[in-house]
Amino acid sequence: MTEELNVEGLKKFIVEILQEAGRIAMEGYGQGRPDKKFDEDMVTSFEVRIETFVRSQINKAFPGHMFFGDDSTIGSGSDYRHDVGKYLWVFDALDGVANYQAGIPMWGMSCAVMENFWPLVGAYLMPSTGDMWVALGGGSMFFNGRERKIVETEPTNNESLLFTYSRFHDHFRTTFPGKIRNLGCTGAHICYVAQGRADGAIVHNVAFKDMVSPLLILESAGGSVEYFDGGRFYINEYADGRRIKDFLLIAPKGFHEQLRSYLERTDMIE
Repeated sequence: MTEELNVEGLKKFIVEILQEAGRIAMEGYGQGRPDKKFDEDMVTSFEVRIETFVRSQINKAFPGHMFFGDDSTIGSGSDYRHDVGKYLWVFDALDGVANYQAGIPMWGMSCAVMENFWPLVGAYLMPSTGDMWVALGGGSMFFNGRERKIVETEPTNNESLLFTYSRFHDHFRTTFPGKIRNLGCTGAHICYVAQGRADGAIVHNVAFKDMVSPLLILESAGGSVEYFDGGRFYINEYADGRRIKDFLLIAPKGFHEQLRSYLERTDMIE
């Protein structure tokens, strides 16, 4: 048996390593080569540098913990453990990499720790703005240190906001009455819904590590995720590393059906 982790201590640790990782990332922010639309070499070098730093800090503070992405951590998410290996760290160094290398401020990074695939603490940081969302599993969500919950707002209207993904219009027709935007950063989309700044978001073709912290933030604030075709979404089903290619609806609890009513699938799906 292992000693149980202190959640408040984990929260403090994650906030501190994200802040330092953010400072490292800012050294490369906007430094993509101007003669390239996407400077993959620059992005990769900073992703490696950032992840190396975060791994070293986690290994130093929590020896024996697992790190998502290592071969030994890939599994079904159903293997219950009692040793130190029950703790899994999930880190996404750069979410919104195209924005990052181009100097567009909508990008972020996230870090979460799970116990037997149950999230204990997760955080999402946007270093270029300094905004941070932190959530405790089964507990509260904090935005820049202040507790936040999704509150009931006025009905959907022409001032409402829906976030989408690239090529959204290849897959859907929509009658959504408000503004439809793609900021190019999945984590930010989800966190803004959790903050109550958007009515919802549609997510498609993302990775497990992209979603763990943002979904914990969303659920702790009073939101949830459903498949577009119906049914509750469970992130642990993708702990084997498969990409999440289903269409997901991100919204406050109870709002998903209304969101579906504005969306119609087309025949243009690849």
